[in-house]
Amino acid sequence: MTSLPRLPFAIGLSIAIVATAGLAATANEKAVAARHAQMQMISYNTGLLGDIAKGDAEFDAAIVASAAANLNALAKLDGTSLWIAGTEQGAIEGSRAKAEIWTDASGFAGKFAALEKASADMMGAADLDAVKAGMGAIGGACKACHDTFRGPKN
Repeated sequence: MTSLPRLPFAIGLSIAIVATAGLAATANEKAVAARHAQMQMISYNTGLLGDIAKGDAEFDAAIVASAAANLNALAKLDGTSLWIAGTEQGAIEGSRAKAEIWTDASGFAGKFAALEKASADMMGAADLDAVKAGMGAIGGACKACHDTFRGPKN
């Protein structure tokens, strides 16, 4: 398998966010578009790990390490410019963010901290069993956040 050149993660994420956010008209709409990009990157990397855990993709230590490191970086991303009060569901089209994100900011931060820890633990996964075990914590972190802080589809 030929390895593709990699952009530093922060540059790649910045390109994705700018490209997505540039389509929005207002600052709040841009923030929502940017955090959607963050969530898409979380979903993509979680999906890579999930496919390996389910046996839909072969174990590849490099992919596991990369996806876990990306999840970890995304969980650490400073959300100050993304999670802006006034961008909750109903205020901005396409937002599913519940108002609880701002009324329980420490709880919301704790959900990202759980993903940060789970992804850090996954970075050392040496085999398929470790990936399977680590997916419980990653999936649990995502579910806990969505159950508490994400509204229903519009």
